[in-house]
Amino acid sequence: MFKVLIYGAGSIGNHLAYASRSKGWDVLMCDIDAQALKRSKELIYPSRYGAWDNSIRLMMLNDIPDDDYDLVVIGTPPASHIALATEILQKNNPPKVLLIEKAFCLPSLEGAQQFYALAQSKQTATCVAYNNTLTKNTRFTEALLAENSIGTPQTMSACFREDWSYILGAHPWLKHPGETYVGFSHQGGGSVSEQSHGLNLWQHFAHRMGMGRVAEVSAVLDFVDDKNARYDRRCKMQLTTERGLVGNIVQDVITKPAQKQIRIQGSAGFIEWHAHRTDGTDAVIYTTSSEETKTKVIKKKRADDFIGEINHIEALLKGNTVDDSPISLERGLNTMMVVAAAHKSHAQRRIVRINYKAGYTQDALEPVS
Repeated sequence: MFKVLIYGAGSIGNHLAYASRSKGWDVLMCDIDAQALKRSKELIYPSRYGAWDNSIRLMMLNDIPDDDYDLVVIGTPPASHIALATEILQKNNPPKVLLIEKAFCLPSLEGAQQFYALAQSKQTATCVAYNNTLTKNTRFTEALLAENSIGTPQTMSACFREDWSYILGAHPWLKHPGETYVGFSHQGGGSVSEQSHGLNLWQHFAHRMGMGRVAEVSAVLDFVDDKNARYDRRCKMQLTTERGLVGNIVQDVITKPAQKQIRIQGSAGFIEWHAHRTDGTDAVIYTTSSEETKTKVIKKKRADDFIGEINHIEALLKGNTVDDSPISLERGLNTMMVVAAAHKSHAQRRIVRINYKAGYTQDALEPVS
C-alpha cells in the first residue's frame, strides 16, 4: 500500500484523495485552515462520493508526522507551489512522486528555473497535474494520430471556455472569484492560467504529432478590473511550433454552457476532442478521406477524469520513467512558458518568441520587432 500526503483540503485535494483511496492507498490530507478540513469531511467529499471515507486522516499542517511518503500532492494556490515543492524535495526522505496542481507557478515565472534545476538533481518523479492528457478521449485521439488516419497535420484549434459559475460550483464556500487566487491573474488565476488545460492539451497533441514545442505566441487578453478582482476573462492565442504547426486557442471564464474541445485538421481528415459535453459525456469525432464522420462517445463521472492520472502515477511509483510522461515537470513548465508569453505579448502588443535555451525565466521570452 502506497502512502499519500496531500497538501490542501480544497476541491483538487478531495478529488485526488478519492482517486488514491480507489487504489486502497493510505491517505493523509492536511491544510493550514481547520475549516477547510471540516469542510472536506462534512461537505466536499460526501457530496461528491456519497459518504466520508473514515480511513482518510485529516491534520493541520503543523501536526503532520515526518514520515516517508510515496506520493506527495500539492493542491494549494499557485503562489505557494515552488516554495512548498522545494521544501519537500530538500527533505532527507523525499517522496517517489511529487504531483503539483496546475498552474505550476505564477506568470512571472519567479523561481521556476531554480526549481527545475533542483528537481533534475533528485530521484523524485516531479509532475504537474494536467490530467486531461491521460483521459480516455485523449488516449483514443492519440491512437488515431499514431495511425496517421488524417494525413499530414495542417492546423489545430482549441477552446476551453467555462463560466465562473462552474468553477465556483465546485467550491460552494466561495461566492466571487476575487475571494481566492483565481480572480487575480498575477496570482495564477484568470483565463490563461485557470483554463490552461486547453493550452497544455494543445501542446500535448503537438508533441504527439512530432511538431515540437511552441516557439512563438501572439495573444490578446480581455481584463476585468474592479475593486474585488483583476483577471483576464478571455484570451485568444495564436501559436506556432518549432516545426511550423500554426494554430490557435481561445480560453475564457464567461461561456455557459461550457465548451471544451480541440480540432486537429489534417490533409485527409480531422479529429475533434470533446470533454464535459452538455450530456456529461466526453467524445471524439473524426473522419478520414475514405470514411464518413464517426463519433466515439465516452460515458463517465467526474471522478473518472482522475483515473488515468492516478493509474499513471501508480506506474511511476512502481518504477516507470517520467522522461516522456505527459504530466512531467518539463511539460508543465513548457505550458507556463506560453502562459507567461501570452501575458507579455498582450502587454507589449507584439509576438513573443520563446528561447528555451535561456531556461524557464522571463529572459527566455523575446518580443519580436
